[in-house]
Amino acid sequence: MKYAIIAAGEGSRLAAEGIDSPKPLVKVGGEYLIDRLIRVFMDNDAEEIVVICNDLTTLVAQHLVELQRDGLKGRPIPLRFCVQSTPSSMHSFHVISPYLSDSPFVLTTVDTIFREEEFSNYVKAFRQQIADGHTDGVMGVTDYIDDEKPLYVETDDTLRILNFLDHQEHPRYISGGIYGLTSSAIETLNGCMERGESRMRNFQRALLTDGRQLTAWAFSKVLDIDHADDIKKAEAFLAGQ
Repeated sequence: MKYAIIAAGEGSRLAAEGIDSPKPLVKVGGEYLIDRLIRVFMDNDAEEIVVICNDLTTLVAQHLVELQRDGLKGRPIPLRFCVQSTPSSMHSFHVISPYLSDSPFVLTTVDTIFREEEFSNYVKAFRQQIADGHTDGVMGVTDYIDDEKPLYVETDDTLRILNFLDHQEHPRYISGGIYGLTSSAIETLNGCMERGESRMRNFQRALLTDGRQLTAWAFSKVLDIDHADDIKKAEAFLAGQ
Protein backbone atom coordinates (compact mmCIF):
# COMPACT_ATOMS: atom_id res chain seq x y z
CA MET A 1 0.00 0.00 0.00
CA LYS A 2 1.08 3.53 -0.70
CA TYR A 3 0.84 6.52 1.62
CA ALA A 4 0.74 10.21 0.76
CA ILE A 5 1.31 13.40 2.71
CA ILE A 6 0.10 16.86 1.72
CA ALA A 7 2.66 19.22 3.23
CA ALA A 8 2.31 22.19 0.90
CA GLY A 9 0.41 24.59 3.15
CA GLU A 10 1.97 27.85 4.29
CA GLY A 11 1.33 27.43 8.02
CA SER A 12 0.41 31.11 8.19
CA ARG A 13 -1.52 30.84 11.47
CA LEU A 14 1.41 29.18 13.20
CA ALA A 15 3.79 31.81 11.81
CA ALA A 16 1.52 34.61 13.05
CA GLU A 17 1.72 33.08 16.53
CA GLY A 18 5.50 32.99 16.62
CA ILE A 19 6.27 29.51 15.25
CA ASP A 20 9.16 30.07 12.85
CA SER A 21 9.55 26.54 11.52
CA PRO A 22 7.67 25.43 8.40
CA LYS A 23 4.74 23.29 9.52
CA PRO A 24 6.25 19.94 8.40
CA LEU A 25 9.26 20.70 10.62
CA VAL A 26 7.25 21.70 13.68
CA LYS A 27 8.06 19.29 16.50
CA VAL A 28 5.46 17.44 18.56
CA GLY A 29 6.92 15.35 21.34
CA GLY A 30 10.41 16.06 20.02
CA GLU A 31 9.63 14.69 16.53
CA TYR A 32 9.04 16.58 13.31
CA LEU A 33 5.44 16.26 12.12
CA ILE A 34 6.56 14.89 8.76
CA ASP A 35 8.98 12.41 10.35
CA ARG A 36 6.27 11.13 12.65
CA LEU A 37 3.94 10.36 9.77
CA ILE A 38 6.70 8.74 7.73
CA ARG A 39 7.71 6.58 10.69
CA VAL A 40 4.13 5.50 11.33
CA PHE A 41 3.58 4.74 7.64
CA MET A 42 6.73 2.63 7.53
CA ASP A 43 5.49 0.74 10.58
CA ASN A 44 2.39 -0.06 8.52
CA ASP A 45 4.20 -1.58 5.55
CA ALA A 46 4.53 1.41 3.24
CA GLU A 47 5.52 0.38 -0.28
CA GLU A 48 6.02 4.04 -1.20
CA ILE A 49 5.47 7.36 0.53
CA VAL A 50 4.59 10.30 -1.70
CA VAL A 51 4.94 13.86 -0.35
CA ILE A 52 4.25 17.30 -1.75
CA CYS A 53 5.79 20.35 -0.07
CA ASN A 54 5.73 23.99 -1.13
CA ASP A 55 8.55 26.02 -2.67
CA LEU A 56 8.34 28.91 -0.20
CA THR A 57 11.31 27.59 1.77
CA THR A 58 14.08 25.14 0.96
CA LEU A 59 14.13 23.67 4.47
CA VAL A 60 11.46 21.02 3.95
CA ALA A 61 12.76 19.93 0.55
CA GLN A 62 16.28 19.70 1.99
CA HIS A 63 14.99 17.52 4.81
CA LEU A 64 13.23 15.24 2.34
CA VAL A 65 16.43 14.94 0.28
CA GLU A 66 18.25 13.87 3.44
CA LEU A 67 15.55 11.29 4.19
CA GLN A 68 15.90 9.88 0.68
CA ARG A 69 19.67 9.71 1.05
CA ASP A 70 20.14 8.70 4.67
CA GLY A 71 16.78 7.27 5.69
CA LEU A 72 14.92 8.05 8.90
CA LYS A 73 17.37 7.33 11.70
CA GLY A 74 19.13 4.96 9.31
CA ARG A 75 15.94 3.24 8.16
CA PRO A 76 15.63 3.35 4.35
CA ILE A 77 12.49 5.19 3.19
CA PRO A 78 10.79 4.55 -0.18
CA LEU A 79 10.18 8.28 -0.57
CA ARG A 80 9.07 10.27 -3.60
CA PHE A 81 8.39 13.99 -3.29
CA CYS A 82 7.33 17.02 -5.31
CA VAL A 83 8.15 20.65 -4.55
CA GLN A 84 5.33 22.91 -5.72
CA SER A 85 3.16 25.58 -4.15
CA THR A 86 -0.54 25.05 -4.78
CA PRO A 87 -3.69 27.06 -4.00
CA SER A 88 -5.42 24.27 -2.05
CA SER A 89 -5.07 20.78 -0.62
CA MET A 90 -7.10 19.40 -3.51
CA HIS A 91 -4.65 20.92 -5.97
CA SER A 92 -1.80 19.36 -3.99
CA PHE A 93 -3.56 16.01 -4.12
CA HIS A 94 -3.96 16.39 -7.86
CA VAL A 95 -0.23 17.09 -8.35
CA ILE A 96 0.76 13.79 -6.67
CA SER A 97 -2.21 11.76 -7.93
CA PRO A 98 -0.31 10.23 -10.92
CA TYR A 99 1.88 8.41 -8.39
CA LEU A 100 -1.19 7.00 -6.60
CA SER A 101 -3.16 5.74 -9.57
CA ASP A 102 -1.98 2.12 -9.48
CA SER A 103 -2.54 1.12 -5.85
CA PRO A 104 -4.76 1.66 -2.81
CA PHE A 105 -3.39 4.49 -0.72
CA VAL A 106 -3.86 6.41 2.51
CA LEU A 107 -3.64 10.19 2.24
CA THR A 108 -3.50 12.81 4.97
CA THR A 109 -2.10 16.26 5.70
CA VAL A 110 1.20 16.69 7.47
CA ASP A 111 -0.30 18.07 10.69
CA THR A 112 -2.69 15.20 11.41
CA ILE A 113 -2.22 13.74 14.88
CA PHE A 114 -3.71 10.38 15.91
CA ARG A 115 -2.84 7.44 18.15
CA GLU A 116 -0.52 5.05 16.37
CA GLU A 117 -2.30 1.89 17.47
CA GLU A 118 -5.60 3.26 16.22
CA PHE A 119 -4.03 4.08 12.88
CA SER A 120 -2.68 0.54 12.56
CA ASN A 121 -6.15 -0.85 13.23
CA TYR A 122 -7.56 1.54 10.65
CA VAL A 123 -5.08 0.36 8.01
CA LYS A 124 -5.91 -3.27 8.78
CA ALA A 125 -9.62 -2.54 8.38
CA PHE A 126 -8.99 -0.72 5.09
CA ARG A 127 -6.93 -3.62 3.74
CA GLN A 128 -9.58 -6.13 4.76
CA GLN A 129 -12.46 -4.19 3.25
CA ILE A 130 -10.56 -3.83 -0.01
CA ALA A 131 -9.80 -7.55 -0.05
CA ASP A 132 -13.47 -8.32 0.55
CA GLY A 133 -14.51 -5.96 -2.25
CA HIS A 134 -16.79 -4.06 0.10
CA THR A 135 -15.53 -0.51 -0.31
CA ASP A 136 -13.96 2.14 -2.50
CA GLY A 137 -12.68 3.99 0.53
CA VAL A 138 -12.44 4.01 4.30
CA MET A 139 -12.46 7.48 5.82
CA GLY A 140 -11.08 8.24 9.25
CA VAL A 141 -13.66 9.99 11.43
CA THR A 142 -13.92 11.05 15.06
CA ASP A 143 -16.60 12.18 17.50
CA TYR A 144 -14.10 14.62 19.03
CA ILE A 145 -14.88 18.06 17.63
CA ASP A 146 -12.15 20.68 17.98
CA ASP A 147 -12.14 22.14 14.50
CA GLU A 148 -12.96 25.64 13.34
CA LYS A 149 -14.95 24.43 10.32
CA PRO A 150 -15.65 20.71 10.79
CA LEU A 151 -17.00 18.52 8.03
CA TYR A 152 -19.75 16.37 9.49
CA VAL A 153 -20.05 12.78 8.33
CA GLU A 154 -23.47 11.15 8.19
CA THR A 155 -23.47 7.35 8.38
CA ASP A 156 -25.95 4.52 8.69
CA ASP A 157 -25.79 1.89 11.46
CA THR A 158 -23.15 -0.09 9.55
CA LEU A 159 -20.92 3.02 9.23
CA ARG A 160 -21.54 3.29 5.51
CA ILE A 161 -21.13 6.98 4.70
CA LEU A 162 -24.30 8.64 3.42
CA ASN A 163 -23.31 12.29 3.26
CA PHE A 164 -20.75 14.96 4.08
CA LEU A 165 -22.32 18.05 5.63
CA ASP A 166 -21.15 21.53 6.58
CA HIS A 167 -23.79 21.66 9.32
CA GLN A 168 -25.54 18.97 11.34
CA GLU A 169 -27.81 19.51 14.33
CA HIS A 170 -26.89 16.32 16.19
CA PRO A 171 -23.50 15.31 14.85
CA ARG A 172 -22.03 11.89 15.50
CA TYR A 173 -18.82 12.15 13.54
CA ILE A 174 -16.65 14.65 11.75
CA SER A 175 -14.00 13.97 9.14
CA GLY A 176 -10.56 13.30 10.55
CA GLY A 177 -8.84 14.12 7.28
CA ILE A 178 -7.53 10.57 6.86
CA TYR A 179 -8.49 9.14 3.49
CA GLY A 180 -8.01 5.49 2.58
CA LEU A 181 -8.94 5.17 -1.09
CA THR A 182 -8.68 2.87 -4.06
CA SER A 183 -7.24 4.21 -7.27
CA SER A 184 -10.77 4.76 -8.67
CA ALA A 185 -10.87 7.93 -6.54
CA ILE A 186 -8.41 9.59 -8.93
CA GLU A 187 -11.12 9.69 -11.60
CA THR A 188 -13.37 11.57 -9.19
CA LEU A 189 -10.50 13.93 -8.30
CA ASN A 190 -9.90 14.69 -11.97
CA GLY A 191 -13.58 15.51 -12.39
CA CYS A 192 -13.44 17.92 -9.46
CA MET A 193 -10.46 19.70 -10.97
CA GLU A 194 -12.16 19.99 -14.35
CA ARG A 195 -15.16 21.63 -12.64
CA GLY A 196 -12.89 24.11 -10.87
CA GLU A 197 -13.54 22.77 -7.37
CA SER A 198 -10.82 23.23 -4.80
CA ARG A 199 -11.91 21.95 -1.37
CA MET A 200 -11.28 18.44 -0.11
CA ARG A 201 -14.80 18.33 1.33
CA ASN A 202 -16.19 18.79 -2.17
CA PHE A 203 -13.98 15.93 -3.35
CA GLN A 204 -15.46 13.72 -0.61
CA ARG A 205 -18.97 14.67 -1.66
CA ALA A 206 -18.09 13.96 -5.28
CA LEU A 207 -16.96 10.45 -4.34
CA LEU A 208 -20.50 9.74 -3.18
CA THR A 209 -22.05 11.45 -6.20
CA ASP A 210 -19.93 9.21 -8.43
CA GLY A 211 -21.30 6.15 -6.66
CA ARG A 212 -18.19 5.26 -4.66
CA GLN A 213 -18.92 3.11 -1.62
CA LEU A 214 -17.34 4.72 1.44
CA THR A 215 -17.26 3.55 5.03
CA ALA A 216 -16.21 5.32 8.20
CA TRP A 217 -13.66 4.13 10.74
CA ALA A 218 -13.76 5.89 14.10
CA PHE A 219 -10.67 7.26 15.84
CA SER A 220 -10.96 8.41 19.45
CA LYS A 221 -9.42 11.76 18.51
CA VAL A 222 -7.78 13.33 15.49
CA LEU A 223 -6.06 16.67 16.01
CA ASP A 224 -4.64 19.23 13.58
CA ILE A 225 -1.76 21.57 14.32
CA ASP A 226 -3.16 24.92 13.19
CA HIS A 227 -2.26 27.08 16.20
CA ALA A 228 0.64 27.25 18.62
CA ASP A 229 -1.42 25.89 21.51
CA ASP A 230 -2.37 22.86 19.38
CA ILE A 231 1.20 21.61 19.88
CA LYS A 232 0.67 21.28 23.63
CA LYS A 233 -2.75 19.71 23.08
CA ALA A 234 -1.23 17.13 20.75
CA GLU A 235 1.61 16.31 23.12
CA ALA A 236 -0.81 15.84 26.01
CA PHE A 237 -3.07 13.66 23.86
CA LEU A 238 -0.23 11.42 22.70
CA ALA A 239 1.01 11.15 26.28
CA GLY A 240 -2.39 9.81 27.29
CA GLN A 241 -3.36 12.83 29.37
